[in-house]
Amino acid sequence: MSDNEPAEQRAFAELDSLVRNLAAELANFRRRALVAEARIKEIEEHEGGLHSVDLAARVTELEREKERLQTRLDAATKRAKQMLDRVKFLRQQARGSER
Repeated sequence: MSDNEPAEQRAFAELDSLVRNLAAELANFRRRALVAEARIKEIEEHEGGLHSVDLAARVTELEREKERLQTRLDAATKRAKQMLDRVKFLRQQARGSER
């Protein structure tokens, strides 16, 4: 058993947690996209049912939300890459100490 093994296990557990959270967040984004697409279809079917000003405001709101979500996704992707790099480093260290 190497000295790095507990650290590597913690890193794997942290990476696993991060990947699970990313998967859940991605599933949430997909669900929201499907809801938005259904809503757009509903609006298109009822042309004139909403005032164009309301629709424009909603589009603006959704674009802002998309930017916020993209920022969060980019940050999560960066964290996942950092964790993966850390695990790779720990593995290299463990292999180096075994020799």
